[in-house]
Amino acid sequence: MKSLRILLADDHEMVRHGLRALIEDQPGWQVCGEASTGRVAVAKAHELKPDIVVMDFTMPELNGMEATRQIRADLPRTQVLILTMHESEELVREMLNAGARGYVLKSDAGNALVDALKALADQKPYFTSKISALVLQGYLNPNTRESPTLTPREREIVQLVAEGRSTKEVADKLGISPKTAETHRTNIMRKLNIHSVSDLVRYAIRNKLVEP
Repeated sequence: MKSLRILLADDHEMVRHGLRALIEDQPGWQVCGEASTGRVAVAKAHELKPDIVVMDFTMPELNGMEATRQIRADLPRTQVLILTMHESEELVREMLNAGARGYVLKSDAGNALVDALKALADQKPYFTSKISALVLQGYLNPNTRESPTLTPREREIVQLVAEGRSTKEVADKLGISPKTAETHRTNIMRKLNIHSVSDLVRYAIRNKLVEP
């Protein structure tokens, strides 16, 4: 079996521990690093340049979709496998648009993870049957899709605000001025027709940018 270097990105230590045991039971496979936030995942990917990143969607500071987009933009040879508990056609579609090559539900990980990693290592996409059915349903019923309303940067800001970050903390995280961060937040609320931070938090939860 070919050697494989894998980065695990999940905010739950016990999940990472279980994944590591499953992965390192395969000859030649190595977990080269772990990340508990989306931003750390991006930084570790740049540092370690793994063959595959196993990425959860719901991550602190930067969700899995934005982390995937940044990793794939800068490291096109690194594949990303989404391993999450969330199943929706819209979410799968957006993750694929972000550059993910595989999507596995955590409930299927015990049976599907190794096969998924083998597929991505061979430059092939991988979806479990349930996810494939969701994608097909969305393709056959395009009128049910909702177009994303926010840019990647705007989704980052929504997530940080929903996590309780102040304007200064948002600015520091994104490397922008507090005034620019405040302008972004104002524009986001206008675009979504939202009039309070609590409504913005509800939007983030409803769209799975943060956990309730």
